[in-house]
Amino acid sequence: MNTAAKPNHIGRKISRIRELRNMKQEALALELGVSQQTVSAMENKDTIERDLLEQVAKILGVTPEAIENFSEEAVLNIIGNTYNVDNSSAVNYGCTFNPIDKLVESYEEIKSLYERLLAAEKSKVEYLEAMLKK
Repeated sequence: MNTAAKPNHIGRKISRIRELRNMKQEALALELGVSQQTVSAMENKDTIERDLLEQVAKILGVTPEAIENFSEEAVLNIIGNTYNVDNSSAVNYGCTFNPIDKLVESYEEIKSLYERLLAAEKSKVEYLEAMLKK
């Protein structure tokens, strides 16, 4: 059994985290102020400078240590242990209200506001008419 540690390929880890964040190389390059080819070359390197690692980590929304310690197996274990599909019941995405009820509610509120506005305009007109008669 081979107990040798896997090489810590920082570039590949950056690439994988970027992909998990649905970010293209062009977007990372734009944030870094470099070309897409530079990002591609960086993702092919085993190591990168600490200050560049910190910039990339900030853009990706992780810490430099998270990049250094990133493990694809750990991510898959977390997903496998936390994602649960229950096909036995209807799909419920946590919606606790009826959208049509909310729509009717907003319609009633708009109607009420319109009626108040109309009443205010009527009273203004009556006031102005009274002022003109004087």
